[in-house]
Amino acid sequence: MHSASVFIELGAIILVLGLLGRIAGRYGLSPIPLYLLGGLAFGHGGLLPLAASEEFVATGAEIGVVLLLLMLGLEYTAADLVTNLKAQYPAGAVDFALNALPGAGMALLLGWGPVAAVVLAGVTWISSSGVIAKVLGDLGRLGNRETPVILSILVLEDLSMALYLPILTALLAGAGLLAGSITLAVALVTAGAVLFVALRYGRLISRFVSHDDPEKLLLVVLGLTLLVAGIAQQLQVSAAVGAFLVGIALSGEAAEGAHSLLSPLRDLFAAVFFVFFGLNTTPSSIPPVLLPAAALAVVTVFTKIGTGYWAARRAGIGSGGRWRAGGALVARGEFSIVIAGLAVTAGIEPDLGPLATAYVLLLVIIGPLTARWTQPAAEWFARRRAGTGPAPVGPVAAPLTGSAPGAQSADGLELPAPSSASAAN
Repeated sequence: MHSASVFIELGAIILVLGLLGRIAGRYGLSPIPLYLLGGLAFGHGGLLPLAASEEFVATGAEIGVVLLLLMLGLEYTAADLVTNLKAQYPAGAVDFALNALPGAGMALLLGWGPVAAVVLAGVTWISSSGVIAKVLGDLGRLGNRETPVILSILVLEDLSMALYLPILTALLAGAGLLAGSITLAVALVTAGAVLFVALRYGRLISRFVSHDDPEKLLLVVLGLTLLVAGIAQQLQVSAAVGAFLVGIALSGEAAEGAHSLLSPLRDLFAAVFFVFFGLNTTPSSIPPVLLPAAALAVVTVFTKIGTGYWAARRAGIGSGGRWRAGGALVARGEFSIVIAGLAVTAGIEPDLGPLATAYVLLLVIIGPLTARWTQPAAEWFARRRAGTGPAPVGPVAAPLTGSAPGAQSADGLELPAPSSASAAN
């Protein structure tokens, strides 16, 4: 009878997720906020609380995080990562300063302490590469000159997770200065070793993993990822970082084949993860933190726009492209929830999960709007200020050039490589 209840509950969850995804796709929205709302409805204090399948959903959520980071690692080669670090690290530093500090400041202002400040800094810092990639595709901007700048910032944020997550894991575990330093040292050595091996022997590793039979390729890659993730977690490095490093080590046909095979699994378990986060958030706990979440959202909308504008200006892009780059970076999503989920599991601050949920819900909805309207709004204000009268506000400039082959996003959208042939704006 217990197994029957588990099947019924899991079937209901997956069916509802599918329907919510269809609704989001019909209106051109990210399904993440609907998944979170679905979790709130099924969670404690919701409309239909679950009981029998809660343990399975929790395990599925952990697998979802591992697959999210694995797929992200598959998007980039070690050489790509090193090149991006050398060229765009000033933009990454500005991104961190403008967007992590407001989250840390809000946590300290609320009296949550330094550990919660580190957590909330990560929540407000990291943009959603999945949502942003989808928006760029929907708006037809994959060939615009500012798109590589956006991608570089996202890559730097993703790379920073390899350092941030081990530090956060040590802090959440209550490790002292010595233990935390050892954990960070292990993470740095591990990441450096993986990058070195990937640069020198990536083709050999990929050749060993690669196989013409999709079934065997899937089993080897998935098994290797879960094994490395488990070992990383035992070493207090974070299972997510281990999965990310496995993705970086694979390249060529092995990475392409693994990406196509694992994408459906990633989508399923990632959706389960968002539902699980909602399950662990009581709906009645959100209204008390809605005001600070909204204030934090407003501040970080402007700081992300400023980040993109500065980075695009540094790359020599015209005014319109600068505003489009800034507006595109606003959305937060999967990794903000991953970071907050680690803190919720550790029981750091009871209001942190609800605040992060409200914050992500707000920005995952606002993000596509800022991507579409930041440039027209900036031009309208500029015309008003110059006294030439309001300009007609259109949805967005058309793409300036066709998309070029490049890396794929977490959502499987192909993103372009930098192109000197793109127009200035």
